[in-house]
Amino acid sequence: MAEETLQSIKTKLWAMANELRGNMDASEYKNYILAFMFYRYLSEHQEQYLVKNKVLDIPEGDSVNTAYRDAASGDDLTDYLEDISTTLGYAIAPEDTWASLTEKINNSEVIPSDYQTIFDHFNKNATLNSDAAQDFRGVFNDINLGDSRLGSSTNERAKSLNRIVGLVAEVEYKSEDGKDILGSIYEYLISQFAATAGKKGGEFYTPHEVSQILAKIVTKDVKTSDETFTVYDPTCGSGSLLLTVQDELPGGNKPGAIKFYGQELNTTTYNLARMNLMMHGVSFNNMTLSNADTLESDWPDGMDASGTDHPRSFDAVVANPPYSAHWDNNPGKIKDPRFGEYGKLAPKTKADYAFVLHSLYHLNSTGTMAIVLPHGVLFRGGAEEAIRKTLINKNYLDAVIGLPANLFFGVSIPTIILVFKKNKQTKDILFIEASKEFSKGKNQNTLTAENIDKIMDTYKERQDIERYAHVAGVDEVKKNEYNLNIPRYVDTFEEEQPVDVDKLVADISATDKKISSLQDEINAIMEELTASDPVAQQQLSKIRRMLR
Repeated sequence: MAEETLQSIKTKLWAMANELRGNMDASEYKNYILAFMFYRYLSEHQEQYLVKNKVLDIPEGDSVNTAYRDAASGDDLTDYLEDISTTLGYAIAPEDTWASLTEKINNSEVIPSDYQTIFDHFNKNATLNSDAAQDFRGVFNDINLGDSRLGSSTNERAKSLNRIVGLVAEVEYKSEDGKDILGSIYEYLISQFAATAGKKGGEFYTPHEVSQILAKIVTKDVKTSDETFTVYDPTCGSGSLLLTVQDELPGGNKPGAIKFYGQELNTTTYNLARMNLMMHGVSFNNMTLSNADTLESDWPDGMDASGTDHPRSFDAVVANPPYSAHWDNNPGKIKDPRFGEYGKLAPKTKADYAFVLHSLYHLNSTGTMAIVLPHGVLFRGGAEEAIRKTLINKNYLDAVIGLPANLFFGVSIPTIILVFKKNKQTKDILFIEASKEFSKGKNQNTLTAENIDKIMDTYKERQDIERYAHVAGVDEVKKNEYNLNIPRYVDTFEEEQPVDVDKLVADISATDKKISSLQDEINAIMEELTASDPVAQQQLSKIRRMLR
């Protein structure tokens, strides 16, 4: 399918979705349309499994759904559901499939309680496979079926839900050449909802261009995907950043090539992440997501053969945490192995370094970590300065990359990317000043492919570039008292061209003569126009007096 055709599908779908949501906020309406897209995906994915594995005997002329409904009846239903759940991690009963739902809608047979029944059944069946229960249970709980903005009565709300189902049913999930385009459409809708939701949008979506830089950085040294690559995002939002790492990893789209780990505090966003990863073909076996506070009790952890707890570490850590957030930095946390090694806790009103230390704690000895943060972490004093000094003295900080302002939804300030490694071979820090190069938009600035390539080429080459990059030794950083503010290392000042005073005076004189000449011409014209009109002559004289 041509890119322009795919884009037209996306644009049409977004326009229809906007029309249907009425007065509902975009950040809330997304819960309905994205969830129903996911439900359709799960149902049709299950159909494909039934056909591919010949679980069903489909009589000629019958649909998969009809055959499934006929076969999985009575005492056989439990066996069918358990068999499906063993492989897929979930199971949808015949009467609850997408095909059954749309058939009911088309025949005007849907009653208001049908939607709640479908999701209740899904949650119940999600417990059939204990290994997958965490990945599927409660994934649709954010659909508020009783929201009055859907309609003032249960019947009106059911009609609104029917219209959403109808919209989702119109989407083509496959291109003309059979390629699955659902993931692309889903990601587009997430980004559009984020843009429309303003500040709330920034809570669940990292712009793709920024995700690309982080993903390219943490996969730079990976040559092949012979071994499973692990990536962790401690504030994973909708999971888009994790998926971008998969796109940049050599062979990352091969089944089992990458395992995803993520944690998200907001339950709605956590559900969105689960849906987003699976809609991009990630099996429940290759994802481990958690809904909890990253800065409280540590996650993820593991247990060795002796039963001793130990932290789980990863080949890559990527993060775009909330900037300068509040957190509970009670003194007891200094005993937490994530923070205690640095002697100080991040300030209560600025959790930036708490996220840094948590993420670094889970980075393995050969991996790379890239995290987006506000500029303040480069130069603020107090506890943050102490932590910054320790990180630099341990030789963990690899690069500081300045980004343009207004890249993120709901955040206009410029940001930075900090890159960390635990196995650095050199004792220096690369500074890249990329904040001046971007494509300016009406509401949002973006990074072009050329901007991204320049950042990455500079990161790989690790050489000084006038007014753009500088490799600073540790001694230079110490002379700056561990202040990492980029202008201290990358001089972007451009001297103004010297003024030729003689030429300037000559230009002014020539301009004055031109003005005088034009004034004489205007006076002559006015004299001619008013020669025979005494009233006009009086008005002209009055104007001249005012202009003296």
